Amino acid sequence: MPTVFAHAAVRLALGGGLGRRLVSTRLLAVGVVVAALPDLDVVTLRWGIPYSAALGHRGFSHSLLVAAVVALIGAAGHRALRSGLVGAFAFLFVSMASHGALDAFTDGGLGVAFLWPGSMRRFFAPAAWRVIEVSPIGLGAFLPRAAVVLASEARWVGLPALALGLALAGARRAMTR
Repeated sequence: MPTVFAHAAVRLALGGGLGRRLVSTRLLAVGVVVAALPDLDVVTLRWGIPYSAALGHRGFSHSLLVAAVVALIGAAGHRALRSGLVGAFAFLFVSMASHGALDAFTDGGLGVAFLWPGSMRRFFAPAAWRVIEVSPIGLGAFLPRAAVVLASEARWVGLPALALGLALAGARRAMTR
């Protein structure tokens, strides 16, 4: 799994690139939180639930269905997020659904159950595209590998996210002229 920093980077790039008219500060903040939510499933490992189970890591919480449900709940509060209903839903759905997509590009784990509950099949990106160094679960396991993991994320997530944000901001500015 990528770290919370990588998941946040994509949201921040989208929000910054699209601008505050489309993505309010509140919606952006909720998007960052929603992007990290799927990894709360690591607590199930402590409860003895196997990684490969539907309730295990990268299971149901990484599915497109759960992303849609969370986005619907968030969109119900679109006024508090200072956003339109459709915009809030879209941003929150992309925020949560892209979590699994980033996970699919890591070089470890069992893949992502995007299609739960219809299928428990775990998906990965093609082998040649699994370039993000997987982050170990737990602080004790992460710390010895932190430099390698964060460097990989900077290269494969941070720089592309920055490029995306700048491209979106440039396009937005060009369209307002």
